[in-house]
Amino acid sequence: MSLESLIRNAVDVLPAGGLEAKLKLGRPLRVKLGIDPTGPDIHIGFAVVLEKLAAFQSEGHTAVLIVGDYTARIGDPSGRTKERPVLADDVLDRNAKLFAAQAFKILDRDRTEIRFNSEWLGKLSYAEVVRLTRTMTVARLLERDDFAKRFGMREPISLSELLYPLMQAYDSVAVEADVELGGTDQLYNLLAGRDVMEQYGIPAQVVLTTPLLVGTDGSEKMSKSRGNYVGIDDPPEEQFGKTMSIPDGALPQWWRLAADAEPLEGEPMASKLALAREIVTRWHGPGAATGAEAHFTRVVREGGAPDDIPETVLPVGDPVHLPAALAAAFGLSTSEARRLISQGGVKLDGEVVSGLDHARGQLVGKTIQAGKRRFARFREPV
Repeated sequence: MSLESLIRNAVDVLPAGGLEAKLKLGRPLRVKLGIDPTGPDIHIGFAVVLEKLAAFQSEGHTAVLIVGDYTARIGDPSGRTKERPVLADDVLDRNAKLFAAQAFKILDRDRTEIRFNSEWLGKLSYAEVVRLTRTMTVARLLERDDFAKRFGMREPISLSELLYPLMQAYDSVAVEADVELGGTDQLYNLLAGRDVMEQYGIPAQVVLTTPLLVGTDGSEKMSKSRGNYVGIDDPPEEQFGKTMSIPDGALPQWWRLAADAEPLEGEPMASKLALAREIVTRWHGPGAATGAEAHFTRVVREGGAPDDIPETVLPVGDPVHLPAALAAAFGLSTSEARRLISQGGVKLDGEVVSGLDHARGQLVGKTIQAGKRRFARFREPV
């Protein structure tokens, strides 16, 4: 694989000529990527940078996957207009394990070094933390866009948030990274790693950023918290349907980043169908893609019901409050369910439902449809 292949689709490779110099060292490079375990799933947007890490692996370099179990307790402020809430320790630990397991769908397990940054950050003494803070000035920290905006708007910025880029930078010191990868929203943190490494007398890492895949809404970056994501572990039908929902304008970027191919020319619907097939094939195989397309055609384009409809137990009571039944069946909030009903987006055996309360006998054995792709059949408790 050539240098051109390693930097394919990269946005920043800094400093200029730095990667070429590292590659001439004549040894496997330590290529670092940090993951934030605030969510358990990898989406196809994050898979872009994981694929870049896999490309370095294929050239014989060592992938160093840093699970930010310690820094997640601070919360990455990148792109945030307010401080991110911190999750409970047991949730972070569970997410970290699930996230790492999914990463091996892309990475070579035998050539991946997984480290949890609590290994070193949790052992820093107060004096060592103070030494770390001396590696960067407050003025330098406030150059960061999200901090600068919040400071200008007199929005609060906690000291823990200011420490986040320093803690992430110290990860590079601890593992002696040669290269660090990340999305373009991580550029400040990655460059901070270079500064801090030099302060500790360690050769500074090269920084390589990848583009941020836009989400299914076509406007914001793909994110679990925004609900505009396609997970690599999503069922094939979900992956296919979500891909078909993206705006036409997002197709070129999705083809290049999510499918690693040049966009198809021609009519957008045909291109989108081909893209959906490609994405499902990539994560589930060609047979799953064929089945997902048939499901999409039958359920969404022709308005039919899927062959295999899951059963769901009706809540107690008569009449049954339909928003509560929808919440139990599909994981919606009751307010979301009410809104869907009011918009005509709920059908019972193909007929649009309007009321909120229904006699129990009218629901048992009937098929409920919420939106275009969610179906369930009501039954009584056993």
